[in-house]
Amino acid sequence: MSPVLVAASAYGADLVRRVGHGDLVQMVAAAGASGLEIRRELFDGPQDLAALRELLNQHKLFSVYSAPFELFGADGRFDREQIALAMGEAEEVGARFLKVSLGHFSAASDLQSLLRFLSHSPIEVLLENDQTPQGGRLEPIVSFLALCTGNGYAFGMTFDMGNWHWQGVDPEVAARSLAPHVRYVHCKGVQEHKGKLRAVPLQAQDSHWQALIAHFPGGILRAIEFPLVGSDLEETTRRHVAMLAAV
Repeated sequence: MSPVLVAASAYGADLVRRVGHGDLVQMVAAAGASGLEIRRELFDGPQDLAALRELLNQHKLFSVYSAPFELFGADGRFDREQIALAMGEAEEVGARFLKVSLGHFSAASDLQSLLRFLSHSPIEVLLENDQTPQGGRLEPIVSFLALCTGNGYAFGMTFDMGNWHWQGVDPEVAARSLAPHVRYVHCKGVQEHKGKLRAVPLQAQDSHWQALIAHFPGGILRAIEFPLVGSDLEETTRRHVAMLAAV
């Protein structure tokens, strides 16, 4: 069985902001997940990250720290201040990975500043394809990763199988292009609703998402990043954890 995390956002922003990440830990552990993806954008005020780390350890869960920050700001420069802030928080909570997006990278960006920072980082940074034009298109991501490799740094990636649809990219094409870099997979379906795309739960009988995971190493870390709803959230979580773990 493969390790499965639950992204806190799967329970909805309103719930997470109201109860806090700590209140999710016991349920996620009881549902058989291996970890929790902490979502910085869902914090409601200052957080006791050390206490959250202790709670995760008590329930034998690990974490991924997701921050809504971009590696490169609108001016194309490496945003060291924000990434360093997120790195410190990820270290405090004991995260296995820090997940961010690419941002406004171009040939004029100072890649060496980023690589120098990463060479001293205590936690591995993973690049996620987000839903923005600057951070979700395939070509800039491929170019960035190739340049990192050419400079001796093997940058890992969070592959969000649903976000590609916001850019009109075939996830299958993206999986073939990015497979060597992928360390972590965000799992979700996507449907159009009233002219807009939205994330939806994956179905066990749908072979498309399972074929995407097959591009990556066996047992790759994956996360539920689709809505988990129902009268019994623990049972709903358990069912979907088991489904993802079996693939």
